[in-house]
Amino acid sequence: MRIPVTPSILSVVISVIVLTSAASSLAQGITNPDSLSKNSFGWNQEEREFGFSHFDQVFKARDVPRGNKVHELPQGIAISAFSKDGQKEKELEAFMTEQKVAGLLILQDGKIRMERYALGFSEAGRWTSQSVAKSVTSTLVGAAIKDGYIKSIDDYVTNYIPDLKGSAYEKVTIRHLLTMTTGVRWNETYTDPNSDIVRFYTQPVEPGIDETVSYMRRLPSEAEPGKKWGYKTGETHLLGVLVSAATGQTLSGYLSSKIWIPYGMEQNATWNLGRTNQEQAGCCLQMKLRDFGRFGQFILEGARINGKSIVPDDWLQAATHTQIPLWPGWGYGYQWWTLSDGTFRALGIHGQMIHIDPARHLVVVVNSAWPEAENFKRQVAVDNFLRAIASEIDKEGKRN
Repeated sequence: MRIPVTPSILSVVISVIVLTSAASSLAQGITNPDSLSKNSFGWNQEEREFGFSHFDQVFKARDVPRGNKVHELPQGIAISAFSKDGQKEKELEAFMTEQKVAGLLILQDGKIRMERYALGFSEAGRWTSQSVAKSVTSTLVGAAIKDGYIKSIDDYVTNYIPDLKGSAYEKVTIRHLLTMTTGVRWNETYTDPNSDIVRFYTQPVEPGIDETVSYMRRLPSEAEPGKKWGYKTGETHLLGVLVSAATGQTLSGYLSSKIWIPYGMEQNATWNLGRTNQEQAGCCLQMKLRDFGRFGQFILEGARINGKSIVPDDWLQAATHTQIPLWPGWGYGYQWWTLSDGTFRALGIHGQMIHIDPARHLVVVVNSAWPEAENFKRQVAVDNFLRAIASEIDKEGKRN
């Protein structure tokens, strides 16, 4: 997901949108995932609301198995202003309606302080991550380094994916992929049928070559590696290929063994597969709302399980802090969006988000079905909502 922000736009102040009435889910009219087009970029709103909660039934996917134990998320005290009789309850309902929010979870100190569902979604269901998966893939790169499968993020990508030799990726390092500074030309415009993000899924695959590698090795260079930032989902797909090649495991299997089982996720996740059966690492990891929250909590806790980090000691400090300054207040780490207030986010198109606020021990998860892939006004509404949550938590701290 690219956040469509410029310095001039950032000066605009837009309040949270409040609607006077709530609409019921459009998705109630669709009951069969097989009726949906295989081009999710072309779905209408009704299809989107249904399809995002059935993504692994519309598209081919591999299970990410959970284990026998579950990391409990105890029920905490509700945030009083947003409780059923709180003064901000109507604002919350309006926010969820206008932003097409299907699931909302707020954790503080690992406890549930708010949990809401809409659009026909429920606690038992799985919602697609879109590009939130990028931050999971980044964490698996760190785990592969800790495990000794990858020597350094300054290794050349071709050391692990030889089929990229002779391409524009010849001098690209893993660090360049993580920070999206490869200098390789890519168009991520979701509404353009000729963009790379659309063509990637339909272009013929070279025989015997991974789907992602086949497409990406044909792309031209437009800048020296490390000199230009550009958002490229295909390059996170490449990171997934690289982790699988280095570990000798499927990405789903590695995620299961490193996080899903030992941390105690509640439900199997699923990860969409491309035409050559490699997980599409830049998107499309489906899980239940609380497991999105558990992943955020896992990162907030330093990616530690039983007191031991699964990533190198300095990994999260680098991954979740600005490596590439973008526009005022925003930057990019290792597949994480970073903000100048010390918070950071995993973001996906159509309003997917894991927001992590270390200072407040806070994780906020939003599963949405925005009508648009990207929308600045909606993003501002989300930012305002997050500020309202932080403000209420700060007020509680002062009272206590």
